[in-house]
Amino acid sequence: MSPKPLSELTQAPKLKGILCDIDDTLTHHGRLVPQAFIMLAKLQQAGIKVVPITGRPGGWVDQIARMWPVDAVVGENGGLWFWFDGKKLQRRFQQSEETRVANKEKLKSLATTILETVPGCALASDQPYRDLDLAIDFCEDVAPLDNDAIDRIVECFVHAGATCKVSSIHVNGWYGSFDKLQGFSELHKERFGGEVNFDEWAFFGDSANDEPMFNAFQWSFGVANVVDFLPRLQHPPKWICSKEGGMGFVEGIHALFPSLQ
Repeated sequence: MSPKPLSELTQAPKLKGILCDIDDTLTHHGRLVPQAFIMLAKLQQAGIKVVPITGRPGGWVDQIARMWPVDAVVGENGGLWFWFDGKKLQRRFQQSEETRVANKEKLKSLATTILETVPGCALASDQPYRDLDLAIDFCEDVAPLDNDAIDRIVECFVHAGATCKVSSIHVNGWYGSFDKLQGFSELHKERFGGEVNFDEWAFFGDSANDEPMFNAFQWSFGVANVVDFLPRLQHPPKWICSKEGGMGFVEGIHALFPSLQ
């Protein structure tokens, strides 16, 4: 089913919280859109929970959870989730430290294979700050690679028995079966209590690694640039904004919460 244009959303649902990807959902051309960041603060001030769900590394998640106007952050495609409880940063992981260390060694070897197999790709610049996964850059700090090259990166991960997802900038791979939805579900139990009510949350995203969230939530929105990834999505967002990146996020929030305009 194709996404409906945001203009067809005629009645705003009653929501408890907003979930959002970061890269190319809150950002545009690699920069955080100021209006999107301000909107996060406005949502919190209005009593709406805010949780970014990103493929970015644990090191970034630490900083975001401490300093952004958010209630928690899920990172590394569901592999970890952190929140600041007012006194201390709480940190949780899908895997034990022993498992993470062992998997890092396997991923290090896999990285060598991928870099040799797919010319032009590179380790993501944020790789040193990752706890569970391997991020291969195909367009953030390298000349953009075509879809065939991206598919070859994916094939390398799959051949090695790893799970992988394509974001707007990286192919992320890891050993384990978690994804963004599982990470948020685990966070919700401890941070907000109980199982997720999918009707109470809306999700905004832009790429293929957001597919589990697009599929699970009735109120799932793609910013306009998600059209580049629709061929990779069996489960696209239910709605699509007319604007790209952070401005699309702001557009969507205005539709859901007219009082925040």
